[in-house]
Amino acid sequence: MATYVIVGGVAGGATAAARLRRMDESAEIVVLERGEYVSFANCGLPYHIGGVIEQRDALLVSTPDKLCAEFAIDVRTEHEVLRIDREAKEVEVREVRTGRVYRQPYDRLILSPGAKPIVPRIPGADLPGVYTLRSMRDMDAIKAPLDAGRVRSAVVVGGGFIGLEMAENLKERGVEVSLVEMLPQVMAPLDFEMAAMLHRELREHGVRLGLGDGLQEIVRADDERLTATLAGGATLEADMVVLAIGVQPENDLARQAGLDLGPKGHICVDEHMRTSDPSIYAVGDAVQVMNPVLETLTAVPLAGPANCQARIAADHIVGHDARYVGTYGTSIVKVFGLTAALTGANSRTLGQQGVEYLTSITHSQDHVGYYPGATPQTIKLLYRPHDGKLLGAQVVGGNAVDRTIDALATALQAGMTVFDLERLELAYAPPYGGAKDPVNIAGYVAANRLRGDTELVEWPRVRELVEDGMGDGAYGILDVRTDPEWTLGHIPGAVHITNSELRSRLDELDRDKAWIVYCKVGRRAYVMERMLRQHGLRVLNLSGGWDVYAVATEPQSNLIAPVEAPAKGGGTNGSNGYRGGDGNGDGGNGRGNGRGNGNGHVTEAAPVTEPVMATARLNAMGLQCPGPIMAVYRQMQGMVAGEVLEVQASDPGFRRDVAAWAGSTGNRLLDLREEAGAITALLQKGAPATEAEAAPRSAVAPAKTMVVFSGDLDHALASFVIANGAAAMGQQVTMFFTFWGLNVLRRRDAPRTNKNIVERMFGWMLPKGADALKLSQLNMGGAGTWMMKQVMRSKHIDSLPRLMETALENGVRIIACQMSMDMMGIRPAELIDGVEVGGVATFISETDKANATLFI
Repeated sequence: MATYVIVGGVAGGATAAARLRRMDESAEIVVLERGEYVSFANCGLPYHIGGVIEQRDALLVSTPDKLCAEFAIDVRTEHEVLRIDREAKEVEVREVRTGRVYRQPYDRLILSPGAKPIVPRIPGADLPGVYTLRSMRDMDAIKAPLDAGRVRSAVVVGGGFIGLEMAENLKERGVEVSLVEMLPQVMAPLDFEMAAMLHRELREHGVRLGLGDGLQEIVRADDERLTATLAGGATLEADMVVLAIGVQPENDLARQAGLDLGPKGHICVDEHMRTSDPSIYAVGDAVQVMNPVLETLTAVPLAGPANCQARIAADHIVGHDARYVGTYGTSIVKVFGLTAALTGANSRTLGQQGVEYLTSITHSQDHVGYYPGATPQTIKLLYRPHDGKLLGAQVVGGNAVDRTIDALATALQAGMTVFDLERLELAYAPPYGGAKDPVNIAGYVAANRLRGDTELVEWPRVRELVEDGMGDGAYGILDVRTDPEWTLGHIPGAVHITNSELRSRLDELDRDKAWIVYCKVGRRAYVMERMLRQHGLRVLNLSGGWDVYAVATEPQSNLIAPVEAPAKGGGTNGSNGYRGGDGNGDGGNGRGNGRGNGNGHVTEAAPVTEPVMATARLNAMGLQCPGPIMAVYRQMQGMVAGEVLEVQASDPGFRRDVAAWAGSTGNRLLDLREEAGAITALLQKGAPATEAEAAPRSAVAPAKTMVVFSGDLDHALASFVIANGAAAMGQQVTMFFTFWGLNVLRRRDAPRTNKNIVERMFGWMLPKGADALKLSQLNMGGAGTWMMKQVMRSKHIDSLPRLMETALENGVRIIACQMSMDMMGIRPAELIDGVEVGGVATFISETDKANATLFI
């Protein structure tokens, strides 16, 4: 009778044990697990923390009693294997509860030790309140303070699977979350522009995102809050820090036993999962495997491959010629309303290996638009130039992403080409797909590129040309979208001719230039490309269209100016400088109440205090952008000023576009909300433009900007008197407070924050808020300041705090200089409500729109 010993449970160990029993009823099978649980769903841990999986026991896939009863397996939990005696074919085991040490013989040994979280070697990484997540015990430790209401804010370090899932689930529990990632993007296996869609989704759900920055130190303050300091100098205060930096193989046993290890410490195995010792097998996160696309060795810690490897090891042990072909890395992750998935190689790994490849990006709906609930999917294919063989694929979208990536993963493993994708016969019915499936459409575009029917250009090249002045005039950019789409945003320097007008305006295009044509997603641009080519012009099509260019080139991080989640019954969130609707929305450069105009500042506040009855209703469900905006545009054309349109749409982009469109067209966005995939907007028709209002956009708008450098009472009073006067005349006012002017904005009752001694000295020496300011002249030890305030009261002149409140109520934008705050040790929490934090670029962008700038 053979004895099979398996070290480690969870996916690999438990699967191997069950498979061995099914193949060999006579064998003695022993599973040694040092933890409490032999098999649990570690991928589900974040979702129990978030409350999505309510019952803790639901995570227990199997138990020792169940495995014993069904498979007659001897499962010993809390038994730690200390070392392997290869010569004697025995393992030395310590019983955790009693400390007893014994030796267990084996004929075949399977190692399934898994991986352990990487903990950086930085000060404070071992402090209370700093967690990793790998086991049920880790999960319980994180969940306990959350359930007790002791966690208001958290810092998640790492933007991989666990980091993204933890950020989402903590946010869903009402925790303010900052996500920090050392790389310039989350989800390293994705290409940048695909990850950028996740960045936008994170920002729009209120996650503060810090990319390209690493954790340097964690300090615990007297109030038991934690302060995480980043390499770039930023500090983040939190009640909890979750380290999700990655994992490293548990290789202690293999190393002690002298088994061969790879360059990063993973256990070397052959195609049968045998180690360098023929009697010892290894499976799961600790092993090194083949990448079939690149034909290189790699390590991929995923549950699916671990289960497959365990089954192959068991089959080979009992005599079957089972072989593991390698790991393609097919994986998927949920990030709020988006799902991202991938298979095969990405651009970075192909480039590093010197593999020649092409890419193409397409956008399709997961099912036909006329059936309710359709959502867009973005697919990126990577393939060989000479024959179109698929090398990798990535998908980001709202629904059915799992279906799409599984079809592409199957095609990849079958060695199919993009030409094969064109001809795949996939299931179609209106609720489920389209007669042209997203996979087919991705194949069409890639195959068209290889046939020469289209010449694609990627967004990084277009950005280079824009920054370089269009390659010294050798290139031009042509936007063929509609007028409303152009208004919402466009590539700098582009020529705008709609696709419906282009044939009659060909003489406007310089034939000496190569023209890069683009639309929203690429379809209209492709049609125009084909037409222009046949008229003798050289034309390139922007791969992925405006949707990809916009999301890839907008600001990705928002640690300085976080974008908050939509207020209930009101605002939406901005990205790329857009501001939210009439709740508390945020733009790319700050926060505030009001509607956005696409330039990062508030144009008008329109809080809804009473229910508004719609004059007309529009159903734009199922329409793909720009369909919803175009439908709104046409509907509003037939309405009179003051009437209210209620519109429902399912396209996720409508959430951003409608706020920007309303602000730029003089209409009012009264309400914006989303429920069960349906986005509902209330829009009020604006008054017809007067002759003055219809002036060219290049005319300077009536606006004032003001730099407030002084912290003296009289100077502050003058500043806010002027600001309120300008606001009362209907002018937009932006006030930029820097250096001593920041004292005007400080709270008297500011919460305690973690500071060094120099920062605390600044706080002690400088006046704390408007009530503490003194006169610049005739202060007389405070007597003059007191007299001035008495005169103001007697003459019924508003106090400085009241003038400040009035300014905010009148829509004056108040910005605190980030650089000055950093120098003086002032934290955002110490400022009065309604103040934004921004840099010089934020202020300069406002001065460009103003007709006067004051310095006080």
